[in-house]
Amino acid sequence: MNDVRQPDLTVGPDGVTRCGWPGIHHADYRDYHDREWGKPVHGEAALLERLCLEGFQTGLSWLVILRKRPGFRRAFADFDAEVVARYTEADVQRLLTDESIVRNRRKIEATVANARATLELREHGGLEELLWTHAPEPTPRPRVFADVPTQTTESELLAKRLRKVGFEQVGPTTLYAAMQACGLVDDHLVGCFRAGSSRSGARLPEMRATS
Repeated sequence: MNDVRQPDLTVGPDGVTRCGWPGIHHADYRDYHDREWGKPVHGEAALLERLCLEGFQTGLSWLVILRKRPGFRRAFADFDAEVVARYTEADVQRLLTDESIVRNRRKIEATVANARATLELREHGGLEELLWTHAPEPTPRPRVFADVPTQTTESELLAKRLRKVGFEQVGPTTLYAAMQACGLVDDHLVGCFRAGSSRSGARLPEMRATS
């Protein structure tokens, strides 16, 4: 049973205590929480993907984006900045008919713009250096969802830096979500089995598919 002081934890069908936001009914959502969210991400393409997908998520459920991620990866060449930076209006039109992704012109065009900005950043240390230099100092681990901010001073500064070099769809709230997803911050709640595990190397549970 969850601690009464930690109502935002859940115990899944696998018997594991974790943050409650993935719920207990979606194995793919739990798998994302257990194996990706909060784990440090490195590499230009991987970081560009996270930034762009957080932009696509605005106004939608993350579960929608998660389940369309294979389609996004096909549509945007595994987020290879050099390939996506060459996309033209014809490519945008093609993607607007692609049911495997979120068909939103503004967000598609932002992804192309972000790829071009990523190439420009290579002359100034690169995307990875820019993102990770904005990782904040560790703070006390949150106990409930209400303890988790939606944006921070660091995400506001990072948003300004990214917009200055040409990135789009990168507001401070979107950027904080990306910082969580990429492990710049670890917001797993106290009591979640993943709290601190990205640094400790704790073994992750086997996932069980459920309906």
